[in-house]
Amino acid sequence: MANSNWNPMNTPGHYFSRIARGLARVGDVRLRELGLATAQLPVLTALKDGARLSQTELAHWAKVEQPTMAQLLARMERDGVIHREPDPRDRRSSLVSLTQEALAKLPAGRVVLERGNREATQGLTEEEVNLLLDLLSRVLANVEAMES
Repeated sequence: MANSNWNPMNTPGHYFSRIARGLARVGDVRLRELGLATAQLPVLTALKDGARLSQTELAHWAKVEQPTMAQLLARMERDGVIHREPDPRDRRSSLVSLTQEALAKLPAGRVVLERGNREATQGLTEEEVNLLLDLLSRVLANVEAMES
């Protein structure tokens, strides 16, 4: 029989989930004026230095399924954030890259995200933030090992 004292509100997963959703909501509001969104961050990060990657590579990078990435890329293309060009290695595929307009917005987007991270860790010392990052990276490694 399950432990009746178990309280899901007192678990790390509860806080991880709430923090991620809260940061995404705040980030979306703040990035909207730039024409960007937090859901785009994996693609923006992967392509920020002028890379050209396939949808498959981007889905793998972002750790999402192909249909999810296809929908995201369609919205980003519609909004002028990315463009596609035929992949010379595979005519059935295309390579995705950021538009010049998107590349120009990245520094301002980075400022928005850095501000959000500073506000989220307000009241923590630099040492506490570094400890938090270390602990979170270890938890992430455990979760990724669970997925394997």
